[in-house]
Amino acid sequence: MSVPLHADHARLFDGNRFVYPVLSRRSRGISVGVNLNPDKICNFDCIYCQVDRTRQSETQFVEIDALLAELRATLEVVASGAIYQTPKFRDVPPELRRLNDIAFSGDGEPTTYKNFDAIIEACAEVKREIALRIASSHSAIRNPQSAIKMVLITNASMFHRPHVVRGLEILDRNNGEIWAKLEAGTDEYYHLIERTPIPFRQILDNITAAARVRPLVIQALFMRVAGEPPVPAELEAFCDRLNEITTAGGQLKLVQIYTVARRPAESYVAPLADQEVDAIVKLVKGRTKLNAIGFYGNANY
Repeated sequence: MSVPLHADHARLFDGNRFVYPVLSRRSRGISVGVNLNPDKICNFDCIYCQVDRTRQSETQFVEIDALLAELRATLEVVASGAIYQTPKFRDVPPELRRLNDIAFSGDGEPTTYKNFDAIIEACAEVKREIALRIASSHSAIRNPQSAIKMVLITNASMFHRPHVVRGLEILDRNNGEIWAKLEAGTDEYYHLIERTPIPFRQILDNITAAARVRPLVIQALFMRVAGEPPVPAELEAFCDRLNEITTAGGQLKLVQIYTVARRPAESYVAPLADQEVDAIVKLVKGRTKLNAIGFYGNANY
């Protein structure tokens, strides 16, 4: 059975260990992923995570020079269009054949990387370098530097750390966007899904503090757990948490409601039906007046 392109997020591309291009359903284009956790260590243990943590990774440490070389080469392959000559990407629809972003995600929480601010700055420099090359060969593109985003996909657990605050500020200066995970309305459901000792209140406070500085995107994955979708009271509480963030001065420019698209860590986790995703989007819009959009899953994994 073939795997849909948006469900194929393999970490390897021509032998790369840290950088991997994917067709992103949420970015509506090609996203170049940067994996700052090749050791597969994460401070969350989400029940829906697709990372296989039962096997030890061959790569245990981030080699900065190798990562930057892979990023430079991958951006060039995507920007030139050569990527669409490869078997994996030759069927990408014309409207999605665009380089949208560099995304810091991977096999764990990227902000736990001890030199997070330094690696963000180094990757921003590579982006500027590639943008200048794009500009020199495509005169119609006036500002390719601003056209390529830098996206941080994060659980927001480390936003209070000084080196992470500096990293977020570097993102702000380089067309950065923060996608912060918020997938619960209550403490009980949060611990059921995320399986972490980090308090739910810490996540909420961190998101609020960061959103007071710049607008954030909220990413919320909902699913069936042991055959059951989240109960209405939980979804209402989720909307309450969003309202608390905005009432406290936080800026939320988009709420992404999505569901399982790749094989999860636990067999009792399954995608919501399309109409269930639509219903949550409708609820969020009605209860919070925020912009919300839904992304559907893939029952075939």
